Amino acid sequence: MPRDGDHSRRAVLKAAVALGSASALTACLDRNSDPVPTGDPDAKPPRQHAWREYVRHDDHGNTQLPRHQILLYLTLDGDDPPSDADRRALAEALDGLDHAYEWSHEGLLHSIAYSRSYFDRFDDPLPESVDLPQPTALSPFESPTFDRQDAVLHLASDRADVVLAADRALRGERGSANGVTIPPLTDVVTVDSRRTGFVGAGLPAENQDAAGIPDSRPVPEAAPLFMGFEAGFRGNQATESAVTLTDGPFAGGTTKAIANLRQRLDDWYGEQSADERVMELFSPGHVEHDLVEGVGDNLGADSGIDQFVDDIEGHAREYGRVGHAQKAARANRDEDGTVRLLRRHFESTDDIGSDQRVASLHFPTLQRRISEFEAVRRAMNGTDMTELTPAVRQRVNNGILEYIFVRRRGYFLVPPRRHRSLPAPRPE
Repeated sequence: MPRDGDHSRRAVLKAAVALGSASALTACLDRNSDPVPTGDPDAKPPRQHAWREYVRHDDHGNTQLPRHQILLYLTLDGDDPPSDADRRALAEALDGLDHAYEWSHEGLLHSIAYSRSYFDRFDDPLPESVDLPQPTALSPFESPTFDRQDAVLHLASDRADVVLAADRALRGERGSANGVTIPPLTDVVTVDSRRTGFVGAGLPAENQDAAGIPDSRPVPEAAPLFMGFEAGFRGNQATESAVTLTDGPFAGGTTKAIANLRQRLDDWYGEQSADERVMELFSPGHVEHDLVEGVGDNLGADSGIDQFVDDIEGHAREYGRVGHAQKAARANRDEDGTVRLLRRHFESTDDIGSDQRVASLHFPTLQRRISEFEAVRRAMNGTDMTELTPAVRQRVNNGILEYIFVRRRGYFLVPPRRHRSLPAPRPE
C-alpha cells in the first residue's frame, strides 16, 4: 500500500500542473531536485508521435504514458497564412524544447498538430493523402463544442516540474526551462485554451474528490483511470507505424482526434456490481469466463476482446447488455486484422472555463485517417444493439454510454518533425 506521503506528493504535483503558476512550479521543484536530462535535437525521431520507444512499459510490454500532460490550444491572429517570420519564431520555441529536454518520459515528449481551419487559411488545398475534415457530431445524442483552433501543442512527462516549466516558458511567463532559453509561443499565437491531465496507477485514486465520482472514494489505488480498470493493452492498440502516413508531403505524420468527455460515475460505482462493470466496459464474455481480476492487470498484453466481437448480438439477448470495448472492436481492425487506432487518453479534473473540479477524460487517438476514428466511434454508439432487446437502450446497458458525455472534439494533422512549424498544405 502507498504511504500517506506518496498520496500527498501526488496530490501536490497534479494540483501544481493544473494551476500552472510560478508558485506551483516552485512547489514542484521543492519536491523534486533531481536533475532533468537535457536534449539533443539531432537525437529526436523524425516522427513527432514516436513515443513508445521512449517511455516506460509494464511487465507485459504495455505502454505507460507519461503521468503529467498539458494541452495548449493555439490560435494565430487574423485570417491570413502565417509568414516566414512566424514560422521561424515558432521553430525557435520548439527547438528550445528540444535542447532543454531529453526525448523521454524523464524529460519531455511533445508534438504540435494543426486543424482543418488552419489549413483553410491557404489557397492550396491539402493533398488527398491527408484525411482531415472539420469535426462533427458522431451520434444523435451528443452536441459537443468543436475545437477549431489553429493548432494544439501536447506536452507530456513523468515529471510535473518539467511540463509546468515548459508550459510557463512557452506562455512567456519565464524565460527559460531546464537552463535553456525558450522563446515564447505568444510572440506568434494566442493560447486559446490550456487543459491538463494525468494518468497512471495512484493518480486517479488520489484525485477522485471531484464532481462525477461518489464521495465513497471507490476508485482503486491500482487503477490508472477513474473507471477502475487497465486500458491501452498492447494487443488492442495500433502500432505507431500503423498510424503513420506513408504517402504525400506529410508522410511520417499522422492524424489526431482529441475529445474531452465528462464522466458521471455515481451509478457506475453505486448501482453496478464489479461483474456488471466488467460486462459494460469489456464484454459479458469476460464475466462468463472469469477473465478479469481486480483492475485487469492479469489480462496481460491483450484484453481478449476480439474473441467476443462475433458474440455481441447473442450477449445482448442473453445478458441484456453489451460491452464498450466489444462494440468499438467491430470497427477497429482493417481487412488484414491490423488495429486502426492508437489511444493515448488521460484523466483530468479540469472543468474548462471554470474553477470547479470535474471528473473528465481527455481522449486523443492517432490514426492514418480521421474517417477511421469516426467509424470506431460510431460503432461504439451501439445503436443497432437497441433493436435486439428492450433491455439495451441507447445509453443504458449499452457499454459505458450512460457514464460519459462528449463535451468537446477536434481533429488535427500531426506533421512529421521536418514540417512541424506552421506548414503550408503543400510544404515540399
